[in-house]
Amino acid sequence: MGSLGYCCWRGGQLTDVILAAPAKLTLSLRVLGRRDDGYHLIDAEMASVNLFDELVLTPGPTDGCFDPVVQIEDRTDGSGLVVRGGIDDLVAKALRLVGRSADVVVSKSIPAGAGLGGGSSDAAAVLRWAGFDNVPSASQIGADVAFCLVGGRARVTGIGEVVESLPFEDRTFTLLTPPVSCSTPAVYRRWDEMGGPTGDHGNDLEPAAVDLVPDLVRWRDELGYATGRRPQLAGSGSTWFVEGSYPGDGRRVVRTVPSTTSS
Repeated sequence: MGSLGYCCWRGGQLTDVILAAPAKLTLSLRVLGRRDDGYHLIDAEMASVNLFDELVLTPGPTDGCFDPVVQIEDRTDGSGLVVRGGIDDLVAKALRLVGRSADVVVSKSIPAGAGLGGGSSDAAAVLRWAGFDNVPSASQIGADVAFCLVGGRARVTGIGEVVESLPFEDRTFTLLTPPVSCSTPAVYRRWDEMGGPTGDHGNDLEPAAVDLVPDLVRWRDELGYATGRRPQLAGSGSTWFVEGSYPGDGRRVVRTVPSTTSS
């Protein structure tokens, strides 16, 4: 699948680089405990799916002498509004990690706060553009960045920095993302406060997310009624998903995609 990017040339000069960042779907998630530094240990299966953010990257001086400008265009709610990312934006962190400078416009199709790893995948796309392949170091930006750098299908352990690629499986899923978001740190805190519950449907964070954001139940049941299947929470939420194709109002059908590092 390559690097999921291409360059534009104008007058013989390299200008913009177009990058695609696929969403991450967490197919199973077990939380094994918490380290002394507060980070949680996980054992998860993750897969990339064909829901993409698009990044338009304009390279700057190779010495990284100026701060990156990162703009976010949200396509998910139809507003088209552009807001500037701060120094804590994951794309800006990725540029600093590789010592590169660029202006970046991120057109968001992956909803934020939905458990689909949009920001992490955006950062991973920048790392791939820069030829960076140090997976454990990528996790220093954010735990999901490590998986997103590898992509495809993988078992993810540790705090997210250990990524073991698994054979690709062509699968179809239906997603329903509610108009509410879930804060990953807040969900993990609630999981701790609840004594570390085990999820009955493949995701240990589901009981904590539902306790923290009770309105999630309504959307879970809506997807369940529409499909006849018991939905599963994606990561820390808020997206619910079932396997199979069930198109309809508010639902998105996606398919898995191979690793972004495969040829």
